Amino acid sequence: MSKDIRIKKGLDIKLVGEAEQVTTELPLGSVFAVKPDDFHGVIPKILAKEGTEVKAGEALFYSKSDERILFSSPVSGKVTEIVRGARRKVLAIKITADAQQEYKDFGKKDVDAMSGEEVKNHLFASGCWPFVKQRPYDVVANPNQAPKAIFVSAYASAPLAADYDYALKGKEAELQAALTALTKLTTGKVHVSVAANSTLSPFKGVKGVELHKVSGPHPSGNVSTQIAQISPINKGEVVWVVTPQDLVVIGELLLTGKFNITRTIALAGSKFNKPQYVTAKAGAQIADVVKGNLDADNARVISGNVLSGEQVGQEGFLGYYDNMITAIPEGDDYEFFGWNKPIFNKISASRALTFSWLNPKKKYDLNTNTNGEHRAFVVTGSYEEIFPLDIYPMQLLKACMYKDLDEMEGLGAYEIAPEDFALTEFICVSKQPHQKIIREGLDLMREELG
Repeated sequence: MSKDIRIKKGLDIKLVGEAEQVTTELPLGSVFAVKPDDFHGVIPKILAKEGTEVKAGEALFYSKSDERILFSSPVSGKVTEIVRGARRKVLAIKITADAQQEYKDFGKKDVDAMSGEEVKNHLFASGCWPFVKQRPYDVVANPNQAPKAIFVSAYASAPLAADYDYALKGKEAELQAALTALTKLTTGKVHVSVAANSTLSPFKGVKGVELHKVSGPHPSGNVSTQIAQISPINKGEVVWVVTPQDLVVIGELLLTGKFNITRTIALAGSKFNKPQYVTAKAGAQIADVVKGNLDADNARVISGNVLSGEQVGQEGFLGYYDNMITAIPEGDDYEFFGWNKPIFNKISASRALTFSWLNPKKKYDLNTNTNGEHRAFVVTGSYEEIFPLDIYPMQLLKACMYKDLDEMEGLGAYEIAPEDFALTEFICVSKQPHQKIIREGLDLMREELG
């Protein structure tokens, strides 16, 4: 039985530069890269060495912890460079793409006739398993641990986020095939959440899942917020999470036999000349995707959204899980006596600091200035006012910092991902790196508690 989810706590950050609902089909770029760091916690074992010719869908490396978990090339071409960092850590595998793309054929499947084990093995073989992530720990799912439920959030509430109703339009068959496959992987339910006001959602007619309608300010679209409302995670339990754009890849694999990781990407933010949607493959070079559209003067380019994305620059590459590129002004200016005058051009969760509450529909052209420096935590109670999970955010952050595993466990660390603390980081007067603190805490729990 579906239910409406109304989130009251949160903060919508309205920025200028929302992507216009127009899609430009871009030519295939020349260089692509797959970065093992996109798959947090995975130690890669290289299969395709420099000079190897690969087809789209052929494995580049596998996970050291489970050799069944393969990571595939987004394009066909030649592996031209394996970029390494300190202690020979693999930072990126670069592929120079062929002009004419070739796909490894994994064979069409009748998903209705497949067993759960057959679905799982097919996802392993094709390199689609990394699209399945898990809570706790927000890492690639452990296939040996059965989930009590699987969640898909098709409602994006982050600033300037891609509109799933538009980006996935016409992909109903792929979405249905992928969701049917997911139902074979759990004895529990597959939960799909869409915007409460959505009338054109491609998920509207899907079968075999529980559909939920979500409303409220960000982070209502975060899957952790929805899990907490629908099926909270207790100690020893696991839920799996798949994003809508990854469902399309899985669905197309089942229907056509091809691993096609082409996405509809939102180019958003005030530094784009024409914010819009484009088609691009995961791992594409940013310069190829934003070519001719970016006002590069004093711009910060981010793969993902402004709160939890990664700063990449034009020489970087589109993240494996990302469906947007954001470009905003770099904050390298200093506001003289900024503390001593009324503030109308910034957002704050507090009425005492700015006047943004006077015009809640106004859109802002924010830059990357932090408007303050790193200092010890200041206890203001502001995190609790915008944090929708039934968790004490300040206490959990501190428990992660002093590495108290029992306290982290008791305070609800199993339910969260770093992105859930992006908003508290945004309003933090102490300028603490909340997402980094949470990630390090989750890593410690995973290492010590499994």
